[in-house]
Amino acid sequence: MKDVAPHDRPREKLERLGARGLGDNELLALVIGSGSRDADALSVANQLIEHAGGLHGLTRMGLDYLRLVSGVGPARAARIIAAVELGRRTLIRGVAERPQLSTPRQVAAYLLPQYGAGPVEQFGIVMLDTKHRVIRIRIVSVGSLDSAVVHPREVFREAASASASAIVLFHNHPSGDPTPSPDDLVLTTRMVHAGGIMGIDVIDHLILADQRYFSLVEAGRMERRVE
Repeated sequence: MKDVAPHDRPREKLERLGARGLGDNELLALVIGSGSRDADALSVANQLIEHAGGLHGLTRMGLDYLRLVSGVGPARAARIIAAVELGRRTLIRGVAERPQLSTPRQVAAYLLPQYGAGPVEQFGIVMLDTKHRVIRIRIVSVGSLDSAVVHPREVFREAASASASAIVLFHNHPSGDPTPSPDDLVLTTRMVHAGGIMGIDVIDHLILADQRYFSLVEAGRMERRVE
C-alpha cells in the first residue's frame, strides 16, 4: 500500500481507531493480509467487494468463485471464507440454549444468521419438542445453485432419532429471492403427508435468502396434515 499514507493503512488505523473506524474494504484487506504482484491488499479487497456485488455477497461465494478475482489464491480465499463463517457464528445463539420458537418470525430469526446465505442450496430441519423448544438442527441435503434433492426418509429418520414432536423444514435460495418454487410446494405437501404417517407434525417450511424469508404458514400456503 505504497500510495496510502502510513497512518491511513488499515493495520495502523485499526490500532488508532479500533475496528469500527475502518471501512468494509479496509477490514477485508486485513483478512487478505497482503497484496499481489499487481495490486495491494486494499485494491484486491475493493475488487472482491465489487465482484460479490457488495460485502454481504461474500456470504454466498465459494472458494472457486472467490478465486476468479485477480490476486486471490487458495490461501486467501480460505481466509475470507473462514472470516465470514466466524462472523456468522457470532450471531448464533449459544449451543446450551434451547429457545422456544412459537412463530415463523422467531424461527427465521434463529436460522437466518447461519443458513440465510450460501453459495449452494441446503435443506434442513429444526426439530422441536412438545413445547416447540429446539432439540437440534440438521442439514439433510446439500445441492447445487438452485436445488437440493431431499427425500422424506432422510428427514424423518433424523426427526425420529431425536424424538421430535414437530419439525420445521427450511432451505436457502442462493439467488437471494425467497419466493417458493412449485417444486418447493410439492415437496412440502409430501413432507406433511409423511409426517402424518410418522406422527410428527410438519409445522412450517421457511425459505431463507440473505436477510429475508418466506414462511408458507404466514402466506397461508401450508397444507395441514389430516388426523
